[in-house]
Amino acid sequence: MAKQQRVVVGLSGGVDSAVSAWLLKQQGYEVVGIFMKNWEDDDDSEYCSSRQDWLDAASVADVIGIDVEHVNFAAEYKDRVFAEFLREHEAGRTPNPDILCNAEIKFKAFLDHAMRLGADKIATGHYARVRFNPATGRHELLKGRDPGKDQSYFLHRLNQAQLSKTLFPVGELHKTEVRRIAAQIGLPNAKKKDSTGICFIGERPFRAFLQRYLHGTPGPIVDEHGREIGRHVGLSFYTLGQRQGLGIGGIKGGDAGRAAGEHAPWFVARKDPAHNALWVVQGHDHPWLLSPQLWAEDVSWIAGVPPAPGRYAAKTRYRQSDAACTLALTPQGFALRFDAPQWAVTPGQSAVLYDGEVCLGGGVIHSATATERPLPALAAWPAARNAYRRQIRRSGHVASAADTA
Repeated sequence: MAKQQRVVVGLSGGVDSAVSAWLLKQQGYEVVGIFMKNWEDDDDSEYCSSRQDWLDAASVADVIGIDVEHVNFAAEYKDRVFAEFLREHEAGRTPNPDILCNAEIKFKAFLDHAMRLGADKIATGHYARVRFNPATGRHELLKGRDPGKDQSYFLHRLNQAQLSKTLFPVGELHKTEVRRIAAQIGLPNAKKKDSTGICFIGERPFRAFLQRYLHGTPGPIVDEHGREIGRHVGLSFYTLGQRQGLGIGGIKGGDAGRAAGEHAPWFVARKDPAHNALWVVQGHDHPWLLSPQLWAEDVSWIAGVPPAPGRYAAKTRYRQSDAACTLALTPQGFALRFDAPQWAVTPGQSAVLYDGEVCLGGGVIHSATATERPLPALAAWPAARNAYRRQIRRSGHVASAADTA
């Protein structure tokens, strides 16, 4: 009689990993649960839910009838993920810690721990799939069946060794089906809301969290003509495409070519460390926000080798549709030229490449056409501020503290 395969499942306390564990047990595996504690700086606050998540994971394990172990990876997380997160923000980029967490914690530290427990495989509740391709002798990472929940973007840095040991049980299902199964078998977290954001930030204001670790230098917010129209609190606390939290409101008419009386919103278009200036433009589709090309470095290819240059699709952020593009390899990584310009392509985020449903890998965005655009000179001061104040008074805009500082 064949030995029963042991699968160690990462139980997060959420419904996806809970149903994953149940499905594996139904399939005849010996299932063991592991709850990963990755953050403990302020675990007693209202923003970090790891204590409740552990209770939910333990309750799920009890219902399914499996053992669950609580493992603390907080030190590894702080060294491998959070330190890099802070370094990138300090450098003016916008990192994606979930991608690094998957590569360094969930599929490295957790995988190593599971192997020490005698696991044949590990499993998580990610919406993705793994397929072995006999023609190439390699494992492929595929999109999840539910297009609204596909998480292959966050998994694109996984390698062949990691994929060969990984199962994604809910990858073949839609979220509605996962919820239905959870309710049918009586899981206590069947209706639990999906987690949003990163554990160490939770639902708290992002800038307030960062300011606990980084100290920004205030500087000018300038429009596309180099005129100062407000003040920022530090370049690290802003990201390209950001609209909220700028403290400059909208201005009627102005240089955006809009009808009189219409308020055009401002968006962050560039960070200028040389002058500690934050450049903003009016209008979602302003040319400064659109990039037909990007360059990426720190690349990771799932096959272990880069794909052939040519036609593919790519995402430059998680919540976007695949964008048709042409791949060219560079000494540092790769370049992508898009059929249609992409909005707010952000250094520090990841560009992830797809060939149909197959995720090929990707790299960290270094720059894009918009961020390579030469900037105009900053306007003389204080004339620019005085002109902006007059424009505010004419428009009837209520000035913020940043407007009049």
